[in-house]
Parts: sequence; structure tokens; C-alpha cells
Amino acid sequence: MNKQAIKNYFTSLEQIPILFYAIKWLILSIIVGALAGSASALLLVSLEWATQVRETNLWIIWLLPIGGFVVGALYHYWGKDVVKGNNQLIEEYHEPQKVIPFKMAPWIWIGTVITHLFGGSAGREGSAVQMGGAIADQFTTLLKLNNEDRKILIVMGVSAGFASVFGTPLAGMIFALEVLVLGRMRYEAILPSVFTAIIADYSCHAWHVTHTTYSIPFVPEMTPVNFFWTIFAGAIFGIGAIIFSKMTHFWGKLFKTKIAYPPLRPFLGGIVVALAVWAIGTTKYIGLGVPTIVAAFSEDLNSYDFLLKILFTSFTLGAGFKGGEVTPLFYVGATLGNALIWFVPLPVALLAGMGFVAVFSGATNTPIACTFMGIELFGAEGGAYIAIACIVAYLFSGHTGIYGSQIIGSPKHLKQLYIKSKTLKEIDEELKSNL
Repeated sequence: MNKQAIKNYFTSLEQIPILFYAIKWLILSIIVGALAGSASALLLVSLEWATQVRETNLWIIWLLPIGGFVVGALYHYWGKDVVKGNNQLIEEYHEPQKVIPFKMAPWIWIGTVITHLFGGSAGREGSAVQMGGAIADQFTTLLKLNNEDRKILIVMGVSAGFASVFGTPLAGMIFALEVLVLGRMRYEAILPSVFTAIIADYSCHAWHVTHTTYSIPFVPEMTPVNFFWTIFAGAIFGIGAIIFSKMTHFWGKLFKTKIAYPPLRPFLGGIVVALAVWAIGTTKYIGLGVPTIVAAFSEDLNSYDFLLKILFTSFTLGAGFKGGEVTPLFYVGATLGNALIWFVPLPVALLAGMGFVAVFSGATNTPIACTFMGIELFGAEGGAYIAIACIVAYLFSGHTGIYGSQIIGSPKHLKQLYIKSKTLKEIDEELKSNL
């Protein structure tokens, strides 16, 4: 073989540009993953501090209206361009307009810590994802990347934030690929997504931040009877996801239409939440609710716990407080699964674990990511139960979800092909107009 033939052979190899592609995104993944993972560590430590201060000084909950006004004013006067949160990341992915301002990261951190410190009911995933997305998108300007590369950066930011805040790198990687378009996986970003998720998770742990552990001690054999009970439970979890999504959108729209001045919305909402906590005499429905989630795997809980958590969280977020929805969705799913023990003949820990991820699946339309999350958190033994519950919940939740900007790439069943390429928000408005 002559020199020219050898040169032609190597220049024709597809692996050469792939190698440079992998090196490029590996370097960016290390940087974005380290920064986003560190940001998640800061968020988790801050929320742990806020929770301890609140639970040891319950009088602080009466300051929730003031905290709400501060959060509302922060976004009204200095954060209008980042107020959309996770939906803004999705919108920028589909229709790039301008680089997400870096202030999205500190603003959401401040807003989330204030919400938890004074007694709002919210989560942390949305905050971590926004921090990761804002950090990642800054490299668009620094490196003068085109729109296609920028899309990959946004996926990396979402992946890093999700993976590091929950300690689930595989679920974080898949969530970032799955959440942007309902029914479609974004494989062009799969390599950077998995790199960033693993590095972000490692970076968060490097700060000696730990995550909550859960256990399903016994998983029964998958018999025909258990198979159908799992389908039934998955349908219930899907309905739970609908209720959560609809309630969150309802309160958000109500506050916006009835109260013109944005900082006043969380102020008045804070008064209602503080009075509600005082009236029921417990703080189990505010904050992250992790102790109740853990208890759902082994203890008998109130059958209405999931409904009160939906009400507190949807009202808190609808009023304009900041934080994520996913940990409250875990709470709703785990406690709903706990309540099903009264008539579903499956172990309570398995039902709680199935609900934990299945309600999340239905509310975010990410059944594959949620299946992997269940396996990462609870072990592979219950993988079949978890997969069925997540997929059935995804189907039964309909074309709804907590992210109104999600575009429908593939409908959930063939009879609704006409909704392809529409957003969940557009579908919801069409349904309302037809009532």
C-alpha cells in the first residue's frame, strides 16, 4: 500500500472526527460538570441548613410572607429575563434567542433557600437544573458556539444539575435527553450528557455531600396477578401526576390574573401557607418532606398525605415562590403508594418506590429516565415493577405536565397524531377552549 493510499484510508475513517468530537465534549463536560456539581452541592448544603433552622425555630414560618415579597421583588425588578425557569431552558433549546443570563443561577439559589427557610413547600431539582443550565450556556459566548452546539450545552447543564442533586447520574443523563421533546430522545447529545452527569455527580460527592438512601427490602415474583396490580397502580400514579400538574398551573394562572403586582403574589400566598401550617399543627407538608418520604417505605401514613402535599406545593409554586417540583412529586408518589397498601396486595416499600418515580414520570413525561432512577435508587430487583409503573403512569397522565413548554415530538397514542409538534401549554389551552 503506497503513501497516498494510506493517507486516503485514514482520512476516510469516521473514527478520526469522532475522536476529536469526543475530546472536545469531554473537556467541556469536565468543566461544566465540575461547576454544576459544585453548585448542586452548595444548594443541598444550603437547603439542609435552611430546613434545620426552620424546624428548630418554627416561629420563622410567620416571616414567610416577607420572604415571599423579597423573592417576588427580586425577580420582578432584576430577574424578569430568567423568571420562566426550566421552561426557559426548554424554549431556548427549541428556538434559540439569546444566551441565558448567568444570574439565573444565583437568583434561583437565593429564591429556593428563602422559600425553604421560611416554610414554603417546594423541591430542589428545578433549582439545580436552572443553575446547571445557566452555567453551561455561558460557554456559548465564551467559545462562540453555533446553535447546534449550544443545544448540546443546554442538555449538559440539565443533565449535570439533575444527576448531581439526586445522586443518579444515569437518570440525569437520560432525563436531559428525554425531557426536551415529549416522545423523542435527543441522541446527538448522548455522549456529552453522560460525561457531564457522571462528572457532576462525582463533583457533588467530592464536597462530601450525601444523598438520602431508600430501600425496598423485598420484591415479590412477577406473577400474572402482580402484573395487573402493577398496571392498576401505575394508572393511579398517572392520575396523581395529572392532579399535581393541573393544580400547579391553576394556582399560577389564578395569582397572575387576580394580582397584578408580582411581589404581592408570594406575599399573600405566604400568609395563606403560614396560616395553614398553624391551623393543621404540623410542618410535614412544607419544605422537601424527606422524612415523610422515607417513612412511606415502612410506616402507615395518613391516606390523605399526598393530597395535602399537592395542595401545599402547587399553591406555593403558583404564588411565585421558587424551587423545584420533583422532590414534592417523590413525596406525592411515595405517600400515594403507601396509601394503596389498603387494597393493592404488594409490599408497602415496593408500592412507595413505584409511586416515588411513577408520579414523577407522569408529571415530567420522562418514563425511561424515571425507570433508571428507580433502579439506581432502589436496586435492579424491582426493575420490572418500576418500569411498568413509570410507563403506565406516563400514558395515563395524558398530554399534560409540569413543563408547559415541552414540545410533543410523538403523541402517547396514535389517535392523537394531530397534536404532534405542539407544546403542552397549547394543548391545555385548546382543551379549555373546547369545554
